[in-house]
Amino acid sequence: MLQELHVRDLALIEEAWIELGPGMTVLTGETGAGKTVLVGALKLLLGERADSTLVRQGAAEALVEGRWCRGGEERLARRRLSADGRSRCALDGEMATVGALAEALGPLVDLHGQHEHQALLSAARHAAYLDRFVGDEAASALRAYRDAFDARAEAADGLEALRASLADRERRLDYLRFQVTEIAAAAPGEGEDAAIEATLPALRHGERLTSAAASAYRALREDGGAVDSLAAARRVLAGVGGIDPALDALAEELEGAAASLEEAAWQLRSRAEAVAHDPRELDEAESRLATLQLLKKKYGPTLADVLRTRAEAEAEISGLESAEEGLRAAEEGLRAAEEGLRAAGERLAALRGASSGRFTELLAEAAGDLAMTHASFDVALEDLPFGSWTREGPQRVEFTYSPGPGQQPRPLARIASGGELSRVMLALKGVLGAADDVPVMVFDEVDAGVGGATASSLGRRLAELARSRQVLVVTHLAQVAVYADAHVVVEKSVAGGQVVTVVRPVLGEERVEELARMLSGSDSDASLAHARELLEGVGPPGPGRGIQAAAGGA
Repeated sequence: MLQELHVRDLALIEEAWIELGPGMTVLTGETGAGKTVLVGALKLLLGERADSTLVRQGAAEALVEGRWCRGGEERLARRRLSADGRSRCALDGEMATVGALAEALGPLVDLHGQHEHQALLSAARHAAYLDRFVGDEAASALRAYRDAFDARAEAADGLEALRASLADRERRLDYLRFQVTEIAAAAPGEGEDAAIEATLPALRHGERLTSAAASAYRALREDGGAVDSLAAARRVLAGVGGIDPALDALAEELEGAAASLEEAAWQLRSRAEAVAHDPRELDEAESRLATLQLLKKKYGPTLADVLRTRAEAEAEISGLESAEEGLRAAEEGLRAAEEGLRAAGERLAALRGASSGRFTELLAEAAGDLAMTHASFDVALEDLPFGSWTREGPQRVEFTYSPGPGQQPRPLARIASGGELSRVMLALKGVLGAADDVPVMVFDEVDAGVGGATASSLGRRLAELARSRQVLVVTHLAQVAVYADAHVVVEKSVAGGQVVTVVRPVLGEERVEELARMLSGSDSDASLAHARELLEGVGPPGPGRGIQAAAGGA
């Protein structure tokens, strides 16, 4: 439900606050007073394209705010339109796009007026209207159909992907087999490249390393070498042992040094004998490393990646070699999915076809109450080729309308005037009843071309509709306005030398006077009496009587 609408500096409205209640609210006033400006303000909150000319003359920007409540959840929307054409939006206190407003609030409001592109004009929406009329059985059939439609689409996509894969299978298999063969031929081991790189320096410089180790060994062990000199020093110190503690300590250090020299000499000899300097071994290591580097360049960057590439290629080869069997299974899966979709489509089409006659009868009866006595309706159910089925069903569903006998039924978009269209929508909403869950409906000039008893029927229909949702009606007819739960007058006033629009509620005697004005353009005794008679004829208003409004510039 729309609980509050605030408009500032939009067209002739300086400022207006309207608090709305449940039931039916009418907006009345002289032509050009600004009633449709309020409807336009609501459209801005629903994401309609903005026009900077709507900003009131002399103002920097126009502001429209709305507060909705549904199911205990409150939504706050705001839209600012600057005089230079910029538009800013907010939803629940956070910045938003125009599209976000439309997505969040559009489903909450149905707008119907003489110049609107109505949902009723879109044949794509007609199937949904018919399904709502059919009820739960159609909703269940549609869910089953959509599940089958999605399953068939998934099966078709899978088969197409598999066929595309198979079309390229031989070339792909050749490439994968080449990869596996090339990697298997090299038989790389993880970390092998690092191990080879660690041995290459010794292989490349083996002769120099052997010579150096041997020379160092001789310097330690040959006669007169470091080992002999150290032994002589130890013997001298042993001759004076026990006399000088300092020399005794040095003697111990020399003892340790002698052990270290012996160990170093042994290792130098071992290393001199162990270092290889075979040119063939070096060539083999460098050749092997080059092979591994090439594999890493093609399939790497690491040997682990190379090994992973081989494993993945082998797995894909296995899958491709068994793809023929998978193709047959996928084709069978698609056939089964199509059979399921056809069965679901037939059930949905049968339900729609069986209910369309009763639906159009009730729609014609409802329209007949709204100055469309000779109107007739039909539901055109055009079977689509199987390949053209959509998620909405196997048929193209479109409502057609004939204004009178002998006139060929034609699509609503091609024949119905704005006023007729609004009345058709009103009749449709009455037929759908509680199945239509849009909480707010706005009718602008729904009474065009209507008068007398038909106007009363129109008002009664709107009031019936307002029992289950909030209804806002812009009307020029007192016979419609008397059915309202709340009555708001929109009128022009002069403030500060400027003409502004004032929005105010009317209650009690003020409402009688407004109805009298609508009846005859005056508040004569006869008009006032007629207005009171109309009010008495429809009884007391419903729960929405507590409407409030405030307007600046009055």
